[in-house]
Amino acid sequence: AAIEGTREIGLAVTATTLSLLAVFLPVGFMAGIVGRFMSSFGFTSSFAIAVSLLVSFTLTPTLAARMIKRKKASATKGASKHLSSTPDREERTSLAEFKDKYIQAGSKESRFYRPIDRTYTWLLKWSMAHRWAIVLLSILVIVSTVPLFMFVGKNFLPIDDQSQFEINVRTPEGSTLSSTSALSERIAADVRKLPGVTDTLVTIGSGQQQVVNLANVYIKLSPIEERSIAQQELMLRARSEIVGKYLKEFPDQLRTSVNPVAAISGGGFRNADIQFVIGGPDLDKLTKYSDGLLAKLKTIPDVVDADSTLISGKPELRVVIDRARAADLGVRIGDVAQSLNTLVAGQKVSTFNAGTDEYNVRVRAVGQFRANAEGLKRMLVASQKLGWVSLENLVRVEEGTGPSSIDRYNRQRQVMLTANTKPGGSQAAVIAKLNEFAKAESMDSSYRTFLAGRSKELGRTATYFLLAIVLSFVFMYMILAAQFESFIHPITILLTLPLAIPFGILSLLVTNQTVNIFSGLGLLLLFGVVKKNAILQIDHTNGLRKQGMERYDAIIQANRDRLRPILMTTIALVAGMTPLTLSSGPGSGTNRSIGVLVVGGQSLCLLLTLLAVPVFYSLFDDLARSRVWLRVNSVLAAVFGRVRRRAATAAASLLGLISRQ
Repeated sequence: AAIEGTREIGLAVTATTLSLLAVFLPVGFMAGIVGRFMSSFGFTSSFAIAVSLLVSFTLTPTLAARMIKRKKASATKGASKHLSSTPDREERTSLAEFKDKYIQAGSKESRFYRPIDRTYTWLLKWSMAHRWAIVLLSILVIVSTVPLFMFVGKNFLPIDDQSQFEINVRTPEGSTLSSTSALSERIAADVRKLPGVTDTLVTIGSGQQQVVNLANVYIKLSPIEERSIAQQELMLRARSEIVGKYLKEFPDQLRTSVNPVAAISGGGFRNADIQFVIGGPDLDKLTKYSDGLLAKLKTIPDVVDADSTLISGKPELRVVIDRARAADLGVRIGDVAQSLNTLVAGQKVSTFNAGTDEYNVRVRAVGQFRANAEGLKRMLVASQKLGWVSLENLVRVEEGTGPSSIDRYNRQRQVMLTANTKPGGSQAAVIAKLNEFAKAESMDSSYRTFLAGRSKELGRTATYFLLAIVLSFVFMYMILAAQFESFIHPITILLTLPLAIPFGILSLLVTNQTVNIFSGLGLLLLFGVVKKNAILQIDHTNGLRKQGMERYDAIIQANRDRLRPILMTTIALVAGMTPLTLSSGPGSGTNRSIGVLVVGGQSLCLLLTLLAVPVFYSLFDDLARSRVWLRVNSVLAAVFGRVRRRAATAAASLLGLISRQ
């Protein structure tokens, strides 16, 4: 029985395993940032699936033969005997007897299962009698993917409770280190009063530029199981109650943002959900365009912490060198610039060690020479003719204001608009709005807009997942066509996959989840499960037809036979994935993104796929008998036959060449 049972489902198991490999292997070869997240999962899953094929053909039949005992004689004994026999065996039966025994075997003993079997049989017979109603319903379900996808939020990463977040504060341009420190310490003290906050860390002047009016307040929360308030709620309170208070105290002077700690940093990444860049040659026009887009960005309901990297109003002293005078006095322009840089900004000349601590030693002019224009003019610069010359004789110093920094990309000036989204907001929707606003600005041809950071990776992720899905469909079709020796049955199986997409998206909408890189992974997993069920149904139907059953009877009986294993695997999958959907610890956002889509999608689409697969099978079988398909099939067979012969010839030549060497 173990041997015959394994032989009966061998083709289905092999096709299922190979097609699952076709789903997960492309995930392992994804490029970009998303590839760092997905490659290990793709390769690990593929290896585990390959090993499971070996286990299903060796260990599982062995354990079944040892552990499953034959029941005592019963009324169904004769009916179950047919499972290990076919019309080609010595104990031949007539077609009518074979059909009667098979139908009797479809009646299960379980009181719980019997009403399910009867209900499904009635629905299946109704579907076969009204095939185009099922086709129309399937089309409506597939078309519903478009509006559902428009309503669901689309982000790069899911919202997760990391038990930490940060507040960034930029004080007015020209603020001193002490004033920035005092304000940031006040903010940190207020944050520590929030429930669940354990520690804060204030950093001022971080980064390569060491801007003294830029402060970062890092907030550490107690473990999630020890607090009753979620991190997102604490971030909302910090933004509205604490940061909002200081924005009212210093109107139009502070620039703030409240962010989760960045999962991706470095490489030009800023810790913001939205990063929209405007590039062009003229700074004045960039200011005009960026200010207009920033004002519109703030009107989007789901946007918070909207800001621009173009920060003007920084006090500055502009030193204008009289080049003719400098040439007369023997002073090089480079020496003037280097002297100003050393005397004003300072220059590292050595290091000082105090125990295990190391300090940089910087040399620059004392404060009174850097405080105003008169002090700068009194500085001396080297002259090739006169030794030392006062800057007062060479330069003109003008007081004014300017941007705090000018960013460039590919030698062009650029301004970046940054923003965060509220919990439940959609990065893709905000980006789409920004693109609409940019088109309405009617920028000159020399100016362009593009995305950066997480916003850019969001678009790349969609491309990578689309490529992975397309490759999966192609590989699955090739594998199934080879296994079933048919060009048309794989289409029947693959048609069930689009039916699962709207149900998966609907489950995300109901649970207030978003489409992200991990829900995309869950979608691929859902494809594998749905496709497996269809393979079981179609393979068994083909087997019964080969044994002599009529098509209609084979479809009804095969789907009744495969209903129980499909329900068992579905219930096992849902039970295994349910803890992911209910998780609340660290990483729960990632778990829910995968679990909700798989559990909801498989549970909701199960009945439709159980009815749609036999209907599609019968329709495509009708098509396969038509004259048009017979001609197409003969052409395809001829083409693939030539390809196969050429491949065999090339392989033989290669083997011969290797053997001679």
